[in-house]
Amino acid sequence: VLPDVPEILKGLSEVGLTSLQSGMDNVRNPVGNPLAGIDPHEIVDTRPYTNLLSQFITANARGNTAFTNLPRKWNVCVVGSHDLYEHPHINDLAYMPATKKGRFGFNLLVGGFFSPKRCADAIPLDAWIPADDVLPVCQAVLEAYRDLGTRGNRQKTRMMWLIDELGIEQFRAEVVKRMPQQELERSSSEDLVQKQWERRDYLGVHPQKQEGFSFVGIHIPVGRVQADDMDELARLADEYGSGELRLTVEQNIIIPNVENSRLEALLKEPLLRDRFSPEPPILMKGLVACTGNQFCGQAIIETKARALKVTEDVGRLVSVTQPVRMHWTGCPNSCGQVQVADIGFMGCMTRDENGNVCEGADVFLGGRIGSDCHLGEVYKKRVPCKDLVPLVAEILVNHFGGVPREREEEAED
Repeated sequence: VLPDVPEILKGLSEVGLTSLQSGMDNVRNPVGNPLAGIDPHEIVDTRPYTNLLSQFITANARGNTAFTNLPRKWNVCVVGSHDLYEHPHINDLAYMPATKKGRFGFNLLVGGFFSPKRCADAIPLDAWIPADDVLPVCQAVLEAYRDLGTRGNRQKTRMMWLIDELGIEQFRAEVVKRMPQQELERSSSEDLVQKQWERRDYLGVHPQKQEGFSFVGIHIPVGRVQADDMDELARLADEYGSGELRLTVEQNIIIPNVENSRLEALLKEPLLRDRFSPEPPILMKGLVACTGNQFCGQAIIETKARALKVTEDVGRLVSVTQPVRMHWTGCPNSCGQVQVADIGFMGCMTRDENGNVCEGADVFLGGRIGSDCHLGEVYKKRVPCKDLVPLVAEILVNHFGGVPREREEEAED
Protein backbone atom coordinates (compact mmCIF):
# COMPACT_ATOMS: atom_id res chain seq x y z
CA VAL A 1 0.00 0.00 0.00
CA LEU A 2 2.75 2.50 0.94
CA PRO A 3 4.22 2.66 -2.59
CA ASP A 4 0.78 3.73 -3.83
CA VAL A 5 0.44 6.68 -1.44
CA PRO A 6 1.96 9.35 -3.74
CA GLU A 7 -0.44 8.42 -6.53
CA ILE A 8 -3.36 8.34 -4.09
CA LEU A 9 -2.54 11.83 -2.79
CA LYS A 10 -2.08 13.09 -6.35
CA GLY A 11 -5.47 11.70 -7.34
CA LEU A 12 -7.14 13.30 -4.34
CA SER A 13 -5.53 16.64 -5.15
CA GLU A 14 -6.80 16.48 -8.72
CA VAL A 15 -10.39 16.38 -7.46
CA GLY A 16 -9.87 19.12 -4.88
CA LEU A 17 -9.24 16.98 -1.80
CA THR A 18 -6.23 17.22 0.49
CA SER A 19 -5.07 15.73 3.78
CA LEU A 20 -3.14 18.92 4.60
CA GLN A 21 -3.89 20.29 8.06
CA SER A 22 -6.25 17.46 8.95
CA GLY A 23 -4.61 17.04 12.35
CA MET A 24 -2.42 18.68 15.00
CA ASP A 25 -2.43 22.38 15.90
CA ASN A 26 -3.84 24.01 12.81
CA VAL A 27 -7.07 24.92 11.03
CA ARG A 28 -9.40 22.04 10.24
CA ASN A 29 -11.58 21.88 7.13
CA PRO A 30 -14.15 24.69 6.92
CA VAL A 31 -17.72 23.43 7.30
CA GLY A 32 -20.72 24.71 5.36
CA ASN A 33 -24.32 23.73 4.72
CA PRO A 34 -24.46 20.16 3.29
CA LEU A 35 -27.49 21.30 1.26
CA ALA A 36 -25.75 24.39 -0.15
CA GLY A 37 -27.16 25.45 -3.50
CA ILE A 38 -29.98 22.90 -3.53
CA ASP A 39 -32.00 23.72 -0.41
CA PRO A 40 -35.28 25.56 -1.14
CA HIS A 41 -35.02 27.22 2.29
CA GLU A 42 -31.32 28.11 2.36
CA ILE A 43 -30.28 31.61 3.40
CA VAL A 44 -27.07 31.66 1.37
CA ASP A 45 -25.02 29.21 -0.66
CA THR A 46 -22.02 28.60 1.59
CA ARG A 47 -19.79 26.95 -1.02
CA PRO A 48 -18.08 30.09 -2.35
CA TYR A 49 -17.11 31.06 1.20
CA THR A 50 -15.97 27.64 2.43
CA ASN A 51 -13.99 27.10 -0.78
CA LEU A 52 -12.32 30.49 -0.35
CA LEU A 53 -11.43 29.68 3.25
CA SER A 54 -10.07 26.26 2.29
CA GLN A 55 -7.89 27.74 -0.42
CA PHE A 56 -6.54 30.34 1.99
CA ILE A 57 -5.94 27.93 4.87
CA THR A 58 -4.09 25.39 2.71
CA ALA A 59 -2.56 27.88 0.23
CA ASN A 60 -4.37 26.05 -2.57
CA ALA A 61 -3.26 22.65 -1.24
CA ARG A 62 0.41 23.66 -1.03
CA GLY A 63 0.28 24.28 2.71
CA ASN A 64 0.01 27.65 4.44
CA THR A 65 2.89 27.77 6.91
CA ALA A 66 1.53 30.96 8.49
CA PHE A 67 -1.13 28.89 10.26
CA THR A 68 0.37 25.44 10.70
CA ASN A 69 1.63 26.05 14.22
CA LEU A 70 -1.28 27.47 16.20
CA PRO A 71 -1.55 27.08 19.98
CA ARG A 72 -4.17 24.34 19.36
CA LYS A 73 -6.64 23.13 16.72
CA TRP A 74 -9.08 25.67 15.27
CA ASN A 75 -12.49 25.12 13.66
CA VAL A 76 -14.47 27.41 11.36
CA CYS A 77 -17.91 27.21 9.74
CA VAL A 78 -20.16 29.30 7.50
CA VAL A 79 -23.87 29.00 8.26
CA GLY A 80 -26.23 28.80 5.30
CA SER A 81 -29.45 27.42 6.73
CA HIS A 82 -31.94 27.99 9.53
CA ASP A 83 -31.28 24.39 10.60
CA LEU A 84 -27.71 25.16 11.70
CA TYR A 85 -26.45 21.90 10.21
CA GLU A 86 -23.00 23.46 10.55
CA HIS A 87 -23.05 23.48 14.40
CA PRO A 88 -21.82 27.09 14.71
CA HIS A 89 -21.95 27.20 18.50
CA ILE A 90 -19.10 24.71 18.85
CA ASN A 91 -16.74 26.35 16.32
CA ASP A 92 -13.86 28.72 17.07
CA LEU A 93 -15.22 31.07 14.40
CA ALA A 94 -18.72 30.95 12.96
CA TYR A 95 -20.21 33.19 10.29
CA MET A 96 -23.93 33.82 10.93
CA PRO A 97 -25.88 35.36 7.99
CA ALA A 98 -27.19 38.87 8.68
CA THR A 99 -27.96 42.01 6.72
CA LYS A 100 -27.09 45.58 7.63
CA LYS A 101 -28.58 48.61 5.89
CA GLY A 102 -29.45 46.49 2.90
CA ARG A 103 -26.02 44.82 2.66
CA PHE A 104 -25.58 41.07 3.06
CA GLY A 105 -22.93 39.81 5.42
CA PHE A 106 -22.31 37.89 8.62
CA ASN A 107 -22.39 38.38 12.37
CA LEU A 108 -19.52 36.56 14.05
CA LEU A 109 -19.42 34.02 16.88
CA VAL A 110 -16.11 33.02 18.45
CA GLY A 111 -14.67 30.57 20.93
CA GLY A 112 -16.79 27.42 20.79
CA PHE A 113 -14.93 24.18 21.57
CA PHE A 114 -14.82 20.83 23.36
CA SER A 115 -11.87 19.53 25.35
CA PRO A 116 -11.20 17.25 28.33
CA LYS A 117 -10.69 20.28 30.59
CA ARG A 118 -13.59 22.44 29.48
CA CYS A 119 -16.39 22.83 26.91
CA ALA A 120 -17.84 26.18 25.87
CA ASP A 121 -20.45 27.65 23.52
CA ALA A 122 -19.27 30.24 21.03
CA ILE A 123 -20.10 33.82 22.02
CA PRO A 124 -20.83 36.94 19.92
CA LEU A 125 -17.80 39.02 18.93
CA ASP A 126 -20.17 41.97 18.50
CA ALA A 127 -19.01 42.27 14.92
CA TRP A 128 -20.67 42.29 11.51
CA ILE A 129 -18.75 41.99 8.26
CA PRO A 130 -19.85 42.43 4.64
CA ALA A 131 -19.59 39.22 2.64
CA ASP A 132 -16.41 40.46 0.95
CA ASP A 133 -14.60 40.43 4.30
CA VAL A 134 -15.05 36.73 5.06
CA LEU A 135 -11.40 36.04 4.30
CA PRO A 136 -9.80 39.14 5.90
CA VAL A 137 -11.61 38.61 9.21
CA CYS A 138 -10.70 34.92 9.26
CA GLN A 139 -7.05 35.87 8.78
CA ALA A 140 -7.28 38.56 11.48
CA VAL A 141 -8.82 36.18 14.03
CA LEU A 142 -6.25 33.50 13.24
CA GLU A 143 -3.36 35.96 13.56
CA ALA A 144 -4.65 37.21 16.91
CA TYR A 145 -4.92 33.64 18.18
CA ARG A 146 -1.54 32.64 16.74
CA ASP A 147 0.28 35.67 18.14
CA LEU A 148 -1.36 35.92 21.56
CA GLY A 149 -2.67 32.45 22.40
CA THR A 150 -1.26 30.49 25.33
CA ARG A 151 1.22 27.75 24.40
CA GLY A 152 1.89 26.23 27.81
CA ASN A 153 -0.67 23.93 29.42
CA ARG A 154 -2.29 22.19 26.45
CA GLN A 155 -5.53 21.85 28.38
CA LYS A 156 -5.84 25.65 28.30
CA THR A 157 -4.74 26.57 24.79
CA ARG A 158 -7.96 26.67 22.75
CA MET A 159 -9.01 30.13 21.57
CA MET A 160 -11.72 30.63 24.22
CA TRP A 161 -9.02 30.61 26.91
CA LEU A 162 -7.40 33.59 25.16
CA ILE A 163 -10.77 35.34 24.95
CA ASP A 164 -11.26 34.79 28.68
CA GLU A 165 -7.79 36.14 29.43
CA LEU A 166 -8.20 39.30 27.37
CA GLY A 167 -11.95 39.83 27.69
CA ILE A 168 -14.16 39.87 24.61
CA GLU A 169 -13.68 43.61 23.94
CA GLN A 170 -9.89 43.41 24.07
CA PHE A 171 -9.90 40.30 21.91
CA ARG A 172 -12.11 42.17 19.44
CA ALA A 173 -9.64 45.06 19.49
CA GLU A 174 -6.80 42.68 18.64
CA VAL A 175 -8.80 41.39 15.68
CA VAL A 176 -9.51 44.97 14.54
CA LYS A 177 -5.76 45.76 14.63
CA ARG A 178 -5.18 42.97 12.15
CA MET A 179 -7.96 43.92 9.72
CA PRO A 180 -6.79 45.61 6.48
CA GLN A 181 -8.55 48.89 7.32
CA GLN A 182 -8.21 48.41 11.10
CA GLU A 183 -11.97 48.66 11.58
CA LEU A 184 -14.83 46.29 12.26
CA GLU A 185 -18.50 47.20 12.37
CA ARG A 186 -20.60 46.29 15.39
CA SER A 187 -23.01 43.36 15.03
CA SER A 188 -26.27 43.72 13.14
CA SER A 189 -29.71 43.18 14.63
CA GLU A 190 -30.93 41.92 11.25
CA ASP A 191 -30.11 38.26 11.88
CA LEU A 192 -31.32 36.11 8.98
CA VAL A 193 -31.36 32.83 10.93
CA GLN A 194 -34.88 32.18 12.19
CA LYS A 195 -34.85 31.44 15.91
CA GLN A 196 -38.12 29.48 15.96
CA TRP A 197 -37.24 26.87 13.37
CA GLU A 198 -37.73 23.12 13.67
CA ARG A 199 -34.60 21.43 12.43
CA ARG A 200 -35.37 19.37 9.35
CA ASP A 201 -34.38 15.74 8.84
CA TYR A 202 -32.27 15.57 5.67
CA LEU A 203 -32.41 11.75 5.53
CA GLY A 204 -34.76 10.40 2.88
CA VAL A 205 -35.98 12.03 -0.34
CA HIS A 206 -36.49 15.81 -0.48
CA PRO A 207 -37.24 18.25 -3.32
CA GLN A 208 -34.48 20.63 -4.36
CA LYS A 209 -34.87 24.28 -5.31
CA GLN A 210 -34.15 23.11 -8.87
CA GLU A 211 -37.47 21.99 -10.35
CA GLY A 212 -37.64 18.30 -11.19
CA PHE A 213 -34.72 17.32 -8.96
CA SER A 214 -34.40 15.88 -5.45
CA PHE A 215 -31.63 15.05 -3.02
CA VAL A 216 -31.46 11.75 -1.16
CA GLY A 217 -30.07 11.65 2.37
CA ILE A 218 -28.52 8.27 3.13
CA HIS A 219 -27.91 6.94 6.63
CA ILE A 220 -24.39 5.59 7.14
CA PRO A 221 -24.46 3.59 10.41
CA VAL A 222 -21.90 5.27 12.74
CA GLY A 223 -20.18 6.71 9.67
CA ARG A 224 -18.34 3.52 8.76
CA VAL A 225 -17.78 3.11 5.02
CA GLN A 226 -15.55 0.47 3.43
CA ALA A 227 -13.67 0.94 0.15
CA ASP A 228 -16.18 -1.20 -1.77
CA ASP A 229 -18.99 0.89 -0.31
CA MET A 230 -17.36 4.08 -1.57
CA ASP A 231 -17.01 2.60 -5.04
CA GLU A 232 -20.70 1.75 -5.04
CA LEU A 233 -21.74 5.14 -3.66
CA ALA A 234 -19.66 6.81 -6.37
CA ARG A 235 -21.39 4.69 -8.99
CA LEU A 236 -24.81 5.70 -7.64
CA ALA A 237 -23.81 9.37 -7.67
CA ASP A 238 -22.61 9.09 -11.27
CA GLU A 239 -25.55 7.06 -12.51
CA TYR A 240 -28.40 8.86 -10.75
CA GLY A 241 -27.02 12.26 -9.75
CA SER A 242 -24.32 14.65 -10.89
CA GLY A 243 -21.36 12.61 -9.65
CA GLU A 244 -21.38 14.40 -6.30
CA LEU A 245 -21.52 13.03 -2.74
CA ARG A 246 -21.91 15.36 0.23
CA LEU A 247 -20.84 14.51 3.77
CA THR A 248 -22.60 15.76 6.90
CA VAL A 249 -21.30 16.38 10.40
CA GLU A 250 -23.61 13.58 11.57
CA GLN A 251 -21.60 11.06 9.50
CA ASN A 252 -24.21 10.62 6.77
CA ILE A 253 -24.09 11.11 2.98
CA ILE A 254 -26.30 13.09 0.62
CA ILE A 255 -26.69 12.37 -3.11
CA PRO A 256 -27.84 15.62 -4.74
CA ASN A 257 -29.26 16.41 -8.16
CA VAL A 258 -31.28 13.25 -8.74
CA GLU A 259 -33.94 13.64 -11.42
CA ASN A 260 -37.33 12.79 -9.95
CA SER A 261 -37.90 10.29 -12.75
CA ARG A 262 -34.86 8.31 -11.50
CA LEU A 263 -35.74 8.25 -7.80
CA GLU A 264 -37.63 4.97 -7.86
CA ALA A 265 -34.74 3.17 -9.54
CA LEU A 266 -32.20 4.67 -7.13
CA LEU A 267 -34.18 3.62 -4.07
CA LYS A 268 -34.30 0.05 -5.38
CA GLU A 269 -30.51 -0.20 -5.50
CA PRO A 270 -29.30 -3.02 -3.19
CA LEU A 271 -26.97 -0.77 -1.18
CA LEU A 272 -29.85 1.55 -0.23
CA ARG A 273 -32.20 -1.34 0.55
CA ASP A 274 -29.64 -2.91 2.84
CA ARG A 275 -27.17 -1.10 5.13
CA PHE A 276 -27.29 2.46 3.82
CA SER A 277 -30.99 3.16 4.01
CA PRO A 278 -32.58 6.59 3.42
CA GLU A 279 -35.18 5.56 6.00
CA PRO A 280 -33.33 3.91 8.91
CA PRO A 281 -34.95 2.85 12.20
CA ILE A 282 -35.82 5.96 14.19
CA LEU A 283 -33.24 5.43 16.95
CA MET A 284 -30.50 4.91 14.36
CA LYS A 285 -31.16 8.27 12.68
CA GLY A 286 -29.31 10.36 15.23
CA LEU A 287 -26.52 7.92 16.07
CA VAL A 288 -22.94 9.26 15.90
CA ALA A 289 -19.74 7.55 17.04
CA CYS A 290 -16.08 8.52 16.97
CA THR A 291 -13.39 6.13 15.72
CA GLY A 292 -12.98 4.43 19.10
CA ASN A 293 -10.05 2.38 20.33
CA GLN A 294 -10.09 0.07 17.32
CA PHE A 295 -8.13 2.69 15.36
CA CYS A 296 -7.55 5.66 17.70
CA GLY A 297 -4.75 5.57 20.25
CA GLN A 298 -6.47 8.11 22.52
CA ALA A 299 -9.81 6.33 22.78
CA ILE A 300 -10.45 4.47 26.02
CA ILE A 301 -13.28 2.24 24.76
CA GLU A 302 -14.56 0.69 21.53
CA THR A 303 -17.37 2.89 20.21
CA LYS A 304 -18.72 2.10 16.75
CA ALA A 305 -19.75 -1.55 17.08
CA ARG A 306 -20.91 -0.92 20.65
CA ALA A 307 -23.02 2.09 19.64
CA LEU A 308 -24.80 -0.02 17.03
CA LYS A 309 -25.35 -2.94 19.42
CA VAL A 310 -26.64 -0.81 22.30
CA THR A 311 -28.99 1.10 19.99
CA GLU A 312 -30.33 -2.09 18.43
CA ASP A 313 -30.91 -3.67 21.85
CA VAL A 314 -32.59 -0.55 23.23
CA GLY A 315 -34.83 -0.42 20.16
CA ARG A 316 -36.12 -3.88 21.04
CA LEU A 317 -37.11 -2.64 24.49
CA VAL A 318 -38.50 0.84 23.86
CA SER A 319 -40.48 2.55 21.11
CA VAL A 320 -40.05 6.28 20.40
CA THR A 321 -41.91 8.54 17.99
CA GLN A 322 -39.17 11.15 17.42
CA PRO A 323 -35.45 10.73 16.67
CA VAL A 324 -33.20 10.88 19.72
CA ARG A 325 -29.64 11.98 18.98
CA MET A 326 -27.21 9.61 20.69
CA HIS A 327 -23.48 10.37 20.37
CA TRP A 328 -20.53 8.23 21.45
CA THR A 329 -16.97 9.39 22.08
CA GLY A 330 -14.14 7.13 23.16
CA CYS A 331 -12.38 9.68 25.36
CA PRO A 332 -12.80 13.16 26.90
CA ASN A 333 -11.54 14.87 23.71
CA SER A 334 -15.15 14.44 22.57
CA CYS A 335 -14.66 14.01 18.84
CA GLY A 336 -18.13 12.42 18.99
CA GLN A 337 -19.52 15.69 20.39
CA VAL A 338 -21.46 14.08 23.24
CA GLN A 339 -22.20 17.44 24.86
CA VAL A 340 -24.60 18.46 22.07
CA ALA A 341 -26.40 15.10 21.95
CA ASP A 342 -29.74 14.31 23.52
CA ILE A 343 -27.93 11.38 25.14
CA GLY A 344 -24.14 11.19 25.11
CA PHE A 345 -21.66 8.48 26.06
CA MET A 346 -18.05 9.36 26.93
CA GLY A 347 -15.70 6.41 27.29
CA CYS A 348 -13.95 5.66 30.58
CA MET A 349 -12.67 2.73 32.59
CA THR A 350 -14.74 1.65 35.57
CA ARG A 351 -15.50 -1.42 37.68
CA ASP A 352 -18.35 -3.89 37.47
CA GLU A 353 -20.40 -5.21 40.39
CA ASN A 354 -17.60 -7.68 41.21
CA GLY A 355 -14.94 -4.99 41.33
CA ASN A 356 -13.34 -5.99 38.04
CA VAL A 357 -12.00 -3.27 35.75
CA CYS A 358 -14.12 -2.91 32.61
CA GLU A 359 -14.98 -0.47 29.83
CA GLY A 360 -17.64 2.05 30.77
CA ALA A 361 -19.10 5.43 29.93
CA ASP A 362 -20.09 8.70 31.54
CA VAL A 363 -23.65 9.31 30.33
CA PHE A 364 -24.63 12.87 29.34
CA LEU A 365 -28.14 14.21 28.97
CA GLY A 366 -29.81 17.33 27.59
CA GLY A 367 -27.54 18.63 24.84
CA ARG A 368 -29.18 20.70 22.12
CA ILE A 369 -28.13 22.08 18.75
CA GLY A 370 -29.73 24.98 16.94
CA SER A 371 -30.57 28.51 18.01
CA ASP A 372 -31.27 27.31 21.57
CA CYS A 373 -27.95 25.45 21.74
CA HIS A 374 -27.23 23.99 25.17
CA LEU A 375 -24.42 21.72 26.33
CA GLY A 376 -25.54 18.53 28.00
CA GLU A 377 -24.50 17.62 31.52
CA VAL A 378 -23.37 14.39 33.14
CA TYR A 379 -26.40 12.29 34.08
CA LYS A 380 -24.56 9.28 35.48
CA LYS A 381 -20.84 8.60 35.75
CA ARG A 382 -18.82 5.46 35.14
CA VAL A 383 -21.57 3.12 33.97
CA PRO A 384 -20.20 -0.29 32.89
CA CYS A 385 -20.93 -0.71 29.18
CA LYS A 386 -22.82 -3.93 29.85
CA ASP A 387 -25.30 -1.94 31.95
CA LEU A 388 -26.02 0.76 29.36
CA VAL A 389 -28.98 -0.87 27.61
CA PRO A 390 -31.40 -0.83 30.58
CA LEU A 391 -30.21 2.65 31.58
CA VAL A 392 -30.79 4.09 28.09
CA ALA A 393 -34.19 2.41 27.90
CA GLU A 394 -35.10 4.04 31.21
CA ILE A 395 -33.88 7.45 30.00
CA LEU A 396 -35.94 7.18 26.81
CA VAL A 397 -39.09 6.41 28.79
CA ASN A 398 -38.53 9.08 31.45
CA HIS A 399 -37.20 11.92 29.28
CA PHE A 400 -38.17 11.32 25.64
CA GLY A 401 -41.68 9.88 25.76
CA GLY A 402 -40.55 6.34 25.01
CA VAL A 403 -42.96 3.47 25.53
CA PRO A 404 -41.79 0.01 26.64
CA ARG A 405 -42.41 -2.49 23.84
CA GLU A 406 -44.32 -4.85 26.11
CA ARG A 407 -46.70 -2.05 27.13
CA GLU A 408 -47.08 -1.01 23.48
CA GLU A 409 -47.96 -4.58 22.52
CA GLU A 410 -50.50 -4.83 25.35
CA ALA A 411 -52.17 -1.62 24.14
CA GLU A 412 -52.42 -3.06 20.62
CA ASP A 413 -54.06 -6.22 21.97
